[in-house]
Amino acid sequence: MTQLVLIGTGTPNPDPNRSGPCVGIDHNNKLYLVDFGVGLIRRINEIGYNISEVDTAFLTHLHSDHTLGLSDLIITPWILGRTNPLKLYGPKGLKDMADFTQKAYKVDIHERIHGLEKANTEGYKVKVEDLHEGLIYDKDITVEAILVPHGNFESYAFKFIGDQTIVVSGDTGPSEKLVEFAKGCDILVHEVYYTKGLQTRSPQWQKYHSNVHTSAIELGKIANIVKPKKLVLYHQLFMQENILDEDMEKNDELYKEKIISEIRENYSGDVIYGEDLMIIR
Repeated sequence: MTQLVLIGTGTPNPDPNRSGPCVGIDHNNKLYLVDFGVGLIRRINEIGYNISEVDTAFLTHLHSDHTLGLSDLIITPWILGRTNPLKLYGPKGLKDMADFTQKAYKVDIHERIHGLEKANTEGYKVKVEDLHEGLIYDKDITVEAILVPHGNFESYAFKFIGDQTIVVSGDTGPSEKLVEFAKGCDILVHEVYYTKGLQTRSPQWQKYHSNVHTSAIELGKIANIVKPKKLVLYHQLFMQENILDEDMEKNDELYKEKIISEIRENYSGDVIYGEDLMIIR
């Protein structure tokens, strides 16, 4: 059985209700990760997965909100008993990031192995493979990748093919290549921002977001062509100026309605407004 697990649905904004971006694909009870935003290990534990079995992850791109949980992903499952190296698939630069992370924790690693803890000597290690377009993984589940537009980043979208086909957009502007890649999938997990909200931002931010992210109106048009059985929204950007005000939860509900309403201008299919800890079959 293949199902979607929303571990973290957040953005760079420190929303206390949303962990950093991290999508799980559960295939026959093995959890594959896409991105490793802050808070992922605690969320995975909260959902009920065995942390020590988390050993395979794919990275869309090197933006900090998608990678801040890397040290947690390397170290914590090892502390809890992972005995095999972590396998990472990502854009060029990920290996350097993993290597420097291990160097940053070398004192901790040394003490856990050589001190009274006597931790195993393999579970903290990392094996990184640079991504390319096409087939990137073909074991118990098949994974394909394509490049998508996200500024100057080498940024990827992924397609997981099991008994369901699940496509994860990563951060991306509107992409015809992604439309073709995702056509007919069971679940499309796609980033989104509130279109009208962008009009309240400075010209600089309007230029940035309109080029490297996808508005709700644009996503409605995309979904109308792709026709997924389920469209799942994550990495929702509201564009409000004061993201840390005391009405955050109320605002989340308000913008949920606004974003879905904009999508509905062009798409009438099943839309799920993603939140942390959701499991979607």
